[in-house]
Amino acid sequence: MFTVCALYHFTRFDDPAPLRDPLLDLCRTQKITGTLLLAHEGINGTVAGPAAGIEAVLAHISALPGCADLEWKLSTATERPFARMKVRLKKEIVTMGQPDVDPRARTGHYVDPTAWNDLIRSPDVAVIDTRNDYEVAIGTFQGAVDPQTDSFRDFPAWWEANKDRFHNKRIAMFCTGGIRCEKSTNYLLSQGIEDVYHLKGGILKYLEDVPEEDSTWQGACFVFDGRVSVEHGLREGPHDLCHACRRPILPEDRARPEYEHGVSCHLCIGETSDEDKARFRERQKQIALAKARGERHLHADITDED
Repeated sequence: MFTVCALYHFTRFDDPAPLRDPLLDLCRTQKITGTLLLAHEGINGTVAGPAAGIEAVLAHISALPGCADLEWKLSTATERPFARMKVRLKKEIVTMGQPDVDPRARTGHYVDPTAWNDLIRSPDVAVIDTRNDYEVAIGTFQGAVDPQTDSFRDFPAWWEANKDRFHNKRIAMFCTGGIRCEKSTNYLLSQGIEDVYHLKGGILKYLEDVPEEDSTWQGACFVFDGRVSVEHGLREGPHDLCHACRRPILPEDRARPEYEHGVSCHLCIGETSDEDKARFRERQKQIALAKARGERHLHADITDED
């Protein structure tokens, strides 16, 4: 059993580059795998490994400048959910492409998971899912608006085109672990929307804290690791991953005629050329050869959230 830790923290790193190597070395020493992103605005990522190793990494990050109040969410996986460890330097720890957005200055009102149902059932509240379309497709809250965005970069343009729909409404927003809502609520506040709320700890905390019989969540929650999805109680969900398009699929989707392992699924078969599919087949061949040698091919990893 592996401990999976999702974390993020907005703080000011004047120069994040010197933080990278010590963090990477510690993770490797502790047999931790996953991805951590460092930027001037803070740290974000998901890692997995033995519980003692996760504790050591959290202690290290908590000692970084401005990270004493770091928060994280723990869950478990029956198999190692990442192939390798990466610590990357980025412009943003979650990419919105809005240079004036600063969650450290101001965010929406945090709503505890136990109070979320009452809020989103209010008739004057519009609930907006800030995740990518393929994430929303496998699960969301009852009545939530799906912006149908390909990436978080698309959210500001979507809001500008749709803001009149939400006149005289309070806005409640949610995402997987909370990080997108730190930025999206700050963005809406900068656009003059004052009654903005977001789910504290995101969907993961809601699924951990709210009993299934009381839940307004429908479906599964996509996660950016080898588990692909989780359900209530953060138990592992039923989804596999199409390694061609990186979208979640159900086990029964493998029986569909469009499915070829690592090459296509019913969601993406029309999106790639014959040349693309030939390249994907060669990749799958190399993965199979690596597996036969007792190795894990690097392309077998799912990681970064856009």
